[in-house]
Amino acid sequence: MYKLRNYQEKYIHNLKEKVDEYLNLTSNKICVFKSPTGSGKTIMMAETIKRLVENRVDGKELAFIWITVHKLHDQSKEKLEEYYEYSQSVICSYFEDLQDKQIQDKEILFFNWQSINQEKNIYIREGENENNLSNIIKNTKDEGREIILIIDESHHTASSDKSQEVIQKIYPKITIEVSATPKISNSDYVVSIDLEEVKKEAMIKKSIKLNSKLSNTANSTTDELIIKTALEKRHQLKNIYEQENANVNPLVLIQLPDSRKGMLDKKDQVLKLLDSRFGINTDNGKLAIYLSDKDNKVNLENIEKNTNEVEVLIFKQAITVGWDCPRSSILVLFREWKKFEFSIQTIGRIIRMPEVKHYENDELNHAYVYTNIEEVHIAEDVTKDYITVYESTRRNELNDDIDLKSVYIKRKHEKTRLNTEFHKIFSIIANKHHVIDKISLDIPELKNQIITDAEITHLDMAQNLQGELLSTKLSPMDIQNRFDAFAMEMSESFAPVHSHGVIKRSIYQFFQENTKITDLLDMATITISPNNRDYFVKVINDAKTQFRRDVVEKIEKEIEKIEHWNVPENTEYTKIYKEKGYKKCIMSPAYIKTDIQNEIRFMDLLDDDTNVKWWFKNEVSDKKYFAIKYIDPIDDEPHAFYVDFIIRMNDGRIGLFDPKAGFTAKIAKPKAEALSKYLRNNNSKNLFGGIAIFEKGEWLYNDNEEYGYDENDLSDWKSLDLSKSP
Repeated sequence: MYKLRNYQEKYIHNLKEKVDEYLNLTSNKICVFKSPTGSGKTIMMAETIKRLVENRVDGKELAFIWITVHKLHDQSKEKLEEYYEYSQSVICSYFEDLQDKQIQDKEILFFNWQSINQEKNIYIREGENENNLSNIIKNTKDEGREIILIIDESHHTASSDKSQEVIQKIYPKITIEVSATPKISNSDYVVSIDLEEVKKEAMIKKSIKLNSKLSNTANSTTDELIIKTALEKRHQLKNIYEQENANVNPLVLIQLPDSRKGMLDKKDQVLKLLDSRFGINTDNGKLAIYLSDKDNKVNLENIEKNTNEVEVLIFKQAITVGWDCPRSSILVLFREWKKFEFSIQTIGRIIRMPEVKHYENDELNHAYVYTNIEEVHIAEDVTKDYITVYESTRRNELNDDIDLKSVYIKRKHEKTRLNTEFHKIFSIIANKHHVIDKISLDIPELKNQIITDAEITHLDMAQNLQGELLSTKLSPMDIQNRFDAFAMEMSESFAPVHSHGVIKRSIYQFFQENTKITDLLDMATITISPNNRDYFVKVINDAKTQFRRDVVEKIEKEIEKIEHWNVPENTEYTKIYKEKGYKKCIMSPAYIKTDIQNEIRFMDLLDDDTNVKWWFKNEVSDKKYFAIKYIDPIDDEPHAFYVDFIIRMNDGRIGLFDPKAGFTAKIAKPKAEALSKYLRNNNSKNLFGGIAIFEKGEWLYNDNEEYGYDENDLSDWKSLDLSKSP
């Protein structure tokens, strides 16, 4: 049985009292529960729910919805089921567990934001007999129950347009937003747990120490230095745990920067270093890997257990949300190509106490961060993803040429990336500024300034952190990394991945034209040395300005007219597409995005309609896809409107439709009117179509010359009946 801490009792009581008060009001209310990482927010919410439903004297029936991010809803459900195991006071359910398509009294429905963007979407699907969210909400409210919505990790998605749309559909009596870092706006009540109270109860460590006892080591790169120091600290903590009779194997977390083209792969470097220098690898069980790729999740089973043998875990961003491993005590961070920010959520992975107590030896009551970053900023975290490619081919047994007029607006890479013209401009400006006469050509000994012995005590606050600096000599690899990072940073606003190489070559060319230096590493060293760096920054910035004026601003968008467009013979798709067995899709296999539910609903309509011969789901940004020209009022320039669906009817008609919903329907005016004009100008093709919306169980479309969307007045919209000619 879990024993609540004193602060937990206090804040649970405060939140429960306020929710009870709000339940007696006619208006809906929003509460924010700001709970620091490691304070036990899930347990506090579980107990709050338990107290809300037990022994109610007012006869109110309460149903709960718990929404969170990624797979965290599974973890939350598991925790709450364990918490309610003995009392059986609350039922925890997924959609498939619900009885009579409603949330019962004292029941919590768990799901995540991502589930509303999947193929078998339980929220979007409509129909009286469907087990979708809309029907469940209606049935629950028809039984007289009040709905309380709990948004866990609300700082991630609660404010997005899609999330707000879901919240409006639920229309809860009470909304409770739960987060360590909530984005507080329009709330009626805020519960904010004091971090010091959490520390006092020994739930989390007292502080985070940055580069504690870091000292210089000859012949080591800064990466090697911080990894070596972190592993030495791990060994020290292990010995202290043993002295305290605590069976805890401390874990080192190594956070890798995101991979970037043109930069050395940090993962391979770290794996090689850990194995060759310290004997830590996945084969001997001392190393675990937690990366996005499915093949890069190794030795993770039971890693959160205090006695697990894994000593080091390598990760990127995926570990920041909802991952609890209290034995994690040390975090290693590497310098990135631009100013580094790491999140409170990431720090939160190392501040929990493994045995929920503070130890006699104070070394165990702190967390440790080792990094070669000169300035540290604590901020919010972000996530990334990877892609794979699939291919579909046109079903020629269905195809018949439709010969539509299309356009292709050519991409001009010079607008977004530097090219060889930059070399000439750089050289001219460097000579104009007499840079060769101002810089020192002596090869300096470059050093890295690393923060040491700094301490983060305010664990729940965003902050800049600076302390004493340790000077370490940069290795050749360090220098190359710094030079790559400098070029990447200076190429911002011009697609760094594609442009930083142009800047590097411009600098090399400058030295070749003006000096006898031939070694590229020497050129890099001279460029980034403190005495010279600002001169090169000035030249690069001036050259970029000149490049915009001489090259970018002279580029006009070229519009290529395609007189006879037909469905392409093949199309390519990324991993966010999933195969689906549509019978009338002209591409085989049919690959569909899983997060376009309005469009999936439209595909279902087309595939089931006997009047449709075939349909094509159009893609974007390629000459082989169908597009019409429209003028964007924001920049008053021509753009390509890739109409979502091209439909061939059995009677020979061709349909051009673009489904919209909510906000996207409101802003569709330029595209809608361009499509209407196209339909009128090409009426010999027997065309029909327009912007389509799904309202109250019916598809409507708008092909008016003057487009308008008012969700309260759709009198200008037509009912979409594919069996009839417009």
